[in-house]
Amino acid sequence: MGLSEGSGQRDTEALLPVTQAMELRKRNYYVERPLLNQEQLEELGCLTTGTGTLEWRTWFRCSYTRARALLFQHLPVLAWLPRYPVRDWLLGDLLAGLSVAIMQLPQGLAYALLAGLPPVFGLYSSFYPVFIYFLFGTSRHISVGTFAVMSVMVGSVTESLAPDKDFLQAENATVNEEARDAVRVQLATTLSVLVGLFQVGLGLVHFGFVVTYLSEPLVRGYTTAASVQVFVSQLKYVFGLQLSSRSGPLSLIYTVLEVCQKLPQSVVGTVVTALVAGVVLVLVKLLNDKLQRYLPLPIPGELLTLIGATGISYGVGLKHRFGVDVVGDIPAGLVPPVAPKPQLFASLVGFAFTIAVVGFAIAISLGKIFALRHGYRVDSNQELVALGLSNLIGGIFQCFPVSCSMSRSLVQEGAGGNTQVAGAVSSLFILIIILKLGELFRDLPKAVLAAAIIVNLKGMMKQFTDICSLWKANREDLLIWLVTFVATILLNLDLGLAVAVVFSLLLVVFRTQLPHYSVLGQVPDTDIYLDVAEYSECGVDVDHLISRKKKLVKKQEQKLKRLKKLQKKTATSKGTSVSIEVNSSARDMESNNLEDSKAEGEGPAMSCGDGASACPERKAMDLPAVSTGNELEGTAASGQEGAKAPDVSNLKALGLPQPHFHSLVLDLGALSFVDTVCLKSLKNIFRDFREIEVEVYMAACRSPVVAQLEAGHFFDASITKQHLFASVHDAVLFALQHPRSSPASPVLMTKL
Repeated sequence: MGLSEGSGQRDTEALLPVTQAMELRKRNYYVERPLLNQEQLEELGCLTTGTGTLEWRTWFRCSYTRARALLFQHLPVLAWLPRYPVRDWLLGDLLAGLSVAIMQLPQGLAYALLAGLPPVFGLYSSFYPVFIYFLFGTSRHISVGTFAVMSVMVGSVTESLAPDKDFLQAENATVNEEARDAVRVQLATTLSVLVGLFQVGLGLVHFGFVVTYLSEPLVRGYTTAASVQVFVSQLKYVFGLQLSSRSGPLSLIYTVLEVCQKLPQSVVGTVVTALVAGVVLVLVKLLNDKLQRYLPLPIPGELLTLIGATGISYGVGLKHRFGVDVVGDIPAGLVPPVAPKPQLFASLVGFAFTIAVVGFAIAISLGKIFALRHGYRVDSNQELVALGLSNLIGGIFQCFPVSCSMSRSLVQEGAGGNTQVAGAVSSLFILIIILKLGELFRDLPKAVLAAAIIVNLKGMMKQFTDICSLWKANREDLLIWLVTFVATILLNLDLGLAVAVVFSLLLVVFRTQLPHYSVLGQVPDTDIYLDVAEYSECGVDVDHLISRKKKLVKKQEQKLKRLKKLQKKTATSKGTSVSIEVNSSARDMESNNLEDSKAEGEGPAMSCGDGASACPERKAMDLPAVSTGNELEGTAASGQEGAKAPDVSNLKALGLPQPHFHSLVLDLGALSFVDTVCLKSLKNIFRDFREIEVEVYMAACRSPVVAQLEAGHFFDASITKQHLFASVHDAVLFALQHPRSSPASPVLMTKL
């Protein structure tokens, strides 16, 4: 019979299409294996303990293979450059490098103004760090160099520690710009060295995971607030105003108020120059967006605007005729390395750590986006080392702290860039400008650079739309975004970031302490499990049931004590003795407790007349019945036997409702660790549910959690590894096969 059925099924599958036959086989497929608890799983899998060799001992072993692996790990260019496919990738990297360099030139000049430094130092910061990252970086597509957020953070440091008022000349009350710039350059380069030291140190001790505490809403809220800071900082160049240098809390508010107050003093030529440059840049960007499909490379609007503005300024004489402030002399050639000033470390260490974390957060975020898009891996620790070396060596060569730019990274990717060869090409192009062409931009108006900065803030300003999207998606993330933005605007960039990180961590702690969980109970006569808090036909109130049980057990103990006292009095009495008739049968005790529970819920017991037979409630309340003579001697003996009351601690004997389930399965698959509080909570769960005659099992526990349970002495005589199963399926089947009470009772499951 079985053979004919099997052949018939095969014939049926042969007549079906291939896909339907495969689906039929999937339906008939099943796995049969024995149920496994943790002890059986360890025995079956031959669990072995470690040899005890300490991992740190391998760190000091030296071999050719290990040295080669360490060299390739910390100098990745040696790993990928020998295998570089020249025919496939070189042309794309050359075009991408040229495109990035065209953007890097105006941005370097402009962002140096944000840092409070002469424009030529923006060119230095676009050359040295880019080439260093080419050697040590692991991302193929990010464009390292000057960045608006980093520059404005550096500018807040240089302007606060070297304000204009400290360099006023007594004779004409003007600022000695040469002395001021020298001090600010020293501050910025020393700051870059400190930032590099922090990043390299964190990378070597594998602290790349710290960026995980900077969530995306926090980073986007922070960069949005920084873009507002950048916009406000450029208003003095747009209107040609002389503003006071401010730093610290509410400095942004005071700057805006001062700009509004001094608007009548604006230089008309400067305002017109900024407006014309801004309109041209916006039009070029709109043209690039419309012609994106047809253009192999985007039109270099910034570079063309800078060249045109420089030519017009030189030909018309904007500085002398209209009072437009220009960049000034840009020295040709590279400057020699300069050692940092250790005396400044104490005053810069706090700013350096903040800038180091922010710069790394921005770089690794972009790096992971491109790595996921193109299918390669970015090492966060090596990225810290690469970015740190870029800032450390760059600081020695007169650079200020850098990170990576989103706009340049997108251009590098879109222009066909495949590796950091594009970065090396862009740095070489910047080197040519530094050596030969930099002096041609001395007549470039600063208002044009300010206009380029403001127009490029469009991308970060669009992040204000996060408020609407987060309001619909996640209110907690919206709260992080708003707190970060407001704190950064009011308290400045360094304190704002600190407040944002602390608030984010506190919110994470608060959300983990109040997680949403549900206990599932089976709907009667179905295989459906629902939340017992929402459906009244599921589950049981454990605390209330245990409380009632303890009260009834305590009453039984008190009754037994009273019986013993009365028996002692009866044994010592002389003459006519009084004994207590005790009905110690389990059935009467059960009825007594039922009456007690009813009396507890319905009010006091009814009063009765004389005589035990006339008042059945007398028996329920253990009221004494008086007898005399020899009858008392027999009843005294029965009273002594009644003192040995049967076990009435179970729910049924106490007359309490029993749970609708006999077993509880805890799914621990979501737990990654347990602490002492969790161990106590789990033990309390076992104790409380066993009080109401429900057996507890655990399932799907990870190996590190099992090790922590063993280390915390969780397992004992009452809780063993036999209560821990390999999967929820095993635990449920075992509970159904070994019910503590009625086999028809269901199993209650909950997921922790």
